[in-house]
Parts: sequence; structure tokens; C-alpha cells
Amino acid sequence: MKKIFINGKVVTMERDMPFAEGVVVWDGRIGFVGSNENVVRYKDADTQIIDLNGKVMVSGFIDSHMHLLNLGLSMKTIDLSGARSIQQLKTMISEYIEHNNIKSGHWVLGRGWNQDYFEEKMFPNRYILDEISQQHPIVIVRACGHAIVANSKAIEACGINSFTKQVEGGSIDLDDKGELNGIFRENAIALIYEMMPKSNVNSIKEALLAAQEKVLSCGLTSVQSDDLQSASGAGYKEVIQAYKELVQEGKLKLRVYEQCLLPTIDELKDFFDNGYYPGWGDQYFKLGPLKLLTDGSLGARTAYLTQDYKDSPGNCGICIYTQEELDQLVEYAHERNMSAAIHCIGDKAMYMAFDSIEKSVKRMPGKNVRHSIIHCQITNEELLEKFKQLNLIAHVQPIFLNYDLHIVEERIGVERAKSTYNWKTLIDKGVYVAFGSDCPVESCNVMHGVYSAVTRKDLTGYPEGGWLPEQKISVEEALYGFTLGAAYASFEENIKGSIKEGKLADFTVLNEDIFEIEHDRLKDVEIAATIVNGEIMWGSL
Repeated sequence: MKKIFINGKVVTMERDMPFAEGVVVWDGRIGFVGSNENVVRYKDADTQIIDLNGKVMVSGFIDSHMHLLNLGLSMKTIDLSGARSIQQLKTMISEYIEHNNIKSGHWVLGRGWNQDYFEEKMFPNRYILDEISQQHPIVIVRACGHAIVANSKAIEACGINSFTKQVEGGSIDLDDKGELNGIFRENAIALIYEMMPKSNVNSIKEALLAAQEKVLSCGLTSVQSDDLQSASGAGYKEVIQAYKELVQEGKLKLRVYEQCLLPTIDELKDFFDNGYYPGWGDQYFKLGPLKLLTDGSLGARTAYLTQDYKDSPGNCGICIYTQEELDQLVEYAHERNMSAAIHCIGDKAMYMAFDSIEKSVKRMPGKNVRHSIIHCQITNEELLEKFKQLNLIAHVQPIFLNYDLHIVEERIGVERAKSTYNWKTLIDKGVYVAFGSDCPVESCNVMHGVYSAVTRKDLTGYPEGGWLPEQKISVEEALYGFTLGAAYASFEENIKGSIKEGKLADFTVLNEDIFEIEHDRLKDVEIAATIVNGEIMWGSL
């Protein structure tokens, strides 16, 4: 059926016609964009007219980096994001066990705590979790996902003790007596995850469907998601199979571009040997770049820095790969026209990633790749310039400012902080910038991300005038990051990211005009409807 959307403020993101009043849609594609007078000329007997009533319609929001499966899985665990003290954390877990009548021996999982929000400003440990229960294996994941805490029962169930060897690219923390304190960081987390309850294709599908509804409610029509290593006990094949079945069943309502976390050369080779490749799939689920993690997070002090943490002398973070290992992975992917999307939060990690990418590009020029750096937080002038020199994409999560602006100067010092989170500088240099959320590390509420990028404030409005205010960007630039900028990162700028004839009929309709309201109100703008393939998937009009 043909559909005509009329009486709207249609923000096209196209220079030759930035604004329109209506859009004609048929067969899931945009057929015409123009004035009310011109779009109604396409009406016939079977046409459905949808009145936007003056609302703003933009191209469907795209999150350029998140974890859809992790979001769904976390919705089935204890949400610890609201904990503001160790005691409150303990109470939340205890009440969950009691209210859900969790039997002895059954695992208890939670996610979202952040020690910087606690009164005590300290990590929980196994002794604290043991006070909750010694009959249940308890594992709680820090908000960033780069550190976990396990109680004694969980550690015992995993066969870990003080004689367990340290894991390369990770850390098993010890207390002052040399005993396990229950904190595991980066690669060491796998020691726990490998022994936790196993996922299967059906449970993965259930989690994805739960996450999908949350994502659609935020106006997202497409996500670029890192999922392949998210399900305990399941490998990349099971996750791909789950997506494949959802597509076949017609249950996948949004479009997913998979950032393929294949952390070892053996897994990467196996991926290709099994017939997978970048672009495998369809317009609802498609395999994308090789995702690699080179370091951790700033909050957990595992981001890999060139200099020690100001508030943790002698610690410069955790490096997950040697330069040689990273070179091998990037080169193998590059040779096969597979882009590398590399998680780098610390500046030292970024130097390593740039080095690997530059070597591959020089050795094998002309490949059909768009290499990228995910997070791009702790930068300096040299690194900012290298983004442009190497033609890299910067995957940025503006909502990170909500937390990070409170800790970055403590972590690395005021002077070093001045050249960090410099998104306007990247944009002004002509770097491709794609915006996302890293959900569930942060909320996938796109308007929170737009607000953060435009105001440089946290969600309470602090600080007045914004942090590093010279790095503020315009509303249009922020919208670009969540539309055309993100579409470029997935090689889809010709079918997504703007409202133009021939492109996919994916739209987000907003209840307020983001170009007219005060910038401080951007975070409160609500989604009226999320439209995929011309069909309303969330909300109403």
C-alpha cells in the first residue's frame, strides 16, 4: 500500500532541500519528498494518508555502537544502576533474591553499578557479596562491562583460587594478604563467564526481542551492535543463527549491522572458513566489521594510557593485545575487505590501533574498508590529526559525558583532559563521526545523546555553560551523527541516513521541534513514532 505523510516538518539532511512537508512511501522505500501540495498528487484509491500534525520527522535514528543482546540479557538481571552506596547495593541484591525466591545454588546476576556513584567511592568485593549470601553464586557487572565482582560461592563454582594464573590482557585482583578479592577485569572476566549458566539460540532470541522494544521506543530504526560474544556458553554461530531465525520469522523489526567481536585469530579464521563475510545477510541483519577490544574503561581504570592515572600512580591501565597480535588481526581482516572497528578509550590503545591500521593500509592499499575507532575518548592533538590522515571513522558516544565529565580530570589531570572528548575538533577536521550510546553501558535514549553533544552538560544541567564548551556542536551536527554519519559507518549512506527518494522508508517522528526549543530541553524531547520500512513499529500518529 502507498502511504503519504503530510503536514510535517520533514528534516531531510539533504542540502538541495533541507526541509519538506511530506513524504510518499511505497514498497518500503521513499518515492517522493516535497510540499503537501506535491505529495498529495501521488494519492490514489489505495493510498493511506498519515497526518503528522506539524511534528518533526527525521531520518530514522541509527546507533553506531551498542550491545543489543547485552541489553536484552541485562533486562533479566538485577538493575544496579541506581545504587548509591555499598549498603544499598547489598539491599537491592538481597531483596531480589528474596522477592524472586531464588533457590540455593542458583546464580544471581546483576549489572550497572558504578563505584564513583557510591558514598564510599570503592569497588565492592567478594567479602561484601558474601554478606548477602554464601549459598548463591553472585556475579555483578560494573556499568562499563569491563570489571565484575564475584562472591566466594561463584569463585568456587568456577574452580578459581589464589593459585590460578593471571590472564594475559586481564587481571585477577588480590587483597593485601594475596587472597582473591573477587574482582576480575578485562580478559580475566572469561574465567567466570565460562562457568555461568549457558545460553542457547532460543534464549538469545528472547533477549533480542526484549531489547528490540526498548530500542524502538527511543526512535532507533537501525543499530550497529556488538553481540557475538555476549551470550554465556554460546559462540558467534549461535548468535548469528538467532538473528537469522528472527528475520525468517518476521520478528526483527529494526535493522542490525553486526560489529563482529572475534577476539582471536583462530576465531576470525573460523568465521571466514564457515562462509561468513562482511555484508553477509540482508537489510534487517547484516555482518559488518571485525570488532576488537584493545583496552578497558576509564571508570574502571583499565583504559590503556601513555601516562599513569593521576589518581592511581603506577597504573596505566590494561593492554589486551600485544602490537604483534593486533597487527595480525587487523591485517587478516583488511586483506579480506573486512573493516576493523577497534575499541580504544586510552590514548596508548589508540596509538596501537592506528599503527596496526596504517601498516595494513600501506601494505594493501585500495581495499574496500572503512576502519574505525570506537569511543575515541583520551586523545591528544597528534591523535586527533591522525584520524583525518588515516581516513578513520570516529564512533563517539556523546552520553558518556553524563558520567565522564565528573571523573576525567581526576583520572588524567586537567591539562591532559583539555584535548579529550574533542568531537567538534574531529568534525571541523573533516573526520567521519558516527554517534551511538554503547547501551547498556549508557541509555540508548538518542535525545540524551543529542543533548550531551550540544550542551556538553550532564543530565542534571551541570556545569553551567558546559564542560570544554568550545567543543559544543550544533543540533544539526548532532543529528547528522545519529543519521548520515552512522549510516556511513555501515556502508549504507546510499540507502539510509537522510530522507531522499529511493532510500529506505525509515523515520523517527518527534513530539517537539529540536531546532526551535532551548538546548537544555533537548534531553526531554519524546518520540512520537518509530517507522521502519514505512510501518509504524512503535508509537502512533
